[in-house]
Amino acid sequence: MIAGLSKAVTLYLTPVLALTAVVLSVLAFLAPTLVLQDRVALLTVTPSFDNDSGEQLDGPSLFLGLLGSCSRPKNDEAINCTSTSFMPVYDFSDLPSEAPRILLSSPSGCSGAIAAGMLLSVIFFFTFTFVAFGHKMGDKMAAMVDRPLIQRTVAWLGFVGFLTGITSLLIVRMWYGKGVDDFNKSIQMIITNPPRVHADLGNGFTMMWVAYAFYGVPVIVALSKLHVKAAK
Repeated sequence: MIAGLSKAVTLYLTPVLALTAVVLSVLAFLAPTLVLQDRVALLTVTPSFDNDSGEQLDGPSLFLGLLGSCSRPKNDEAINCTSTSFMPVYDFSDLPSEAPRILLSSPSGCSGAIAAGMLLSVIFFFTFTFVAFGHKMGDKMAAMVDRPLIQRTVAWLGFVGFLTGITSLLIVRMWYGKGVDDFNKSIQMIITNPPRVHADLGNGFTMMWVAYAFYGVPVIVALSKLHVKAAK
């Protein structure tokens, strides 16, 4: 029973986790300029809440991602997005003029590094799934995917893609986290008529963390297979 369960997890669950990781990371990477404009972002600037009623004020909103930004002047108005680029130029025109815009930026090169890691993860998903189901495609195909070179290539694709992506994401997380803290502190230091907005980290990071948590499972399985074959 344990052997059958282990085989089922390796054969069916890990490719599903790899596919889920790819979908989540791609959506978080493309947002907000291409998809989910006001729903997913890595950093958001939104109106503050009223101290008396506790309701959110009507004001400008800004949604930042790795490839650009989207914004709207009021809650019920249309969203405008910048052009998509690996070197994005954010549009802060809807924010109050007193807001410290220079503190909101993206680390150069990280979007390209994350994109490279995602490309490797996509290749890893297809190769890992192909190897996982290779024994169902006939004896010749099973013998081919069982070669050490194939197993080693798949494992290295997964490991390098995971390491590149998670390292770049950690850098972006620390960069944006510092930007959020500095932005909010600068707003609090404005004594006369401060802008009624505040910055927060977006849910795009949550999607990325979940994606890499799922991505880690097939990577570990691929490395385990490589270790077992090397020990024989």
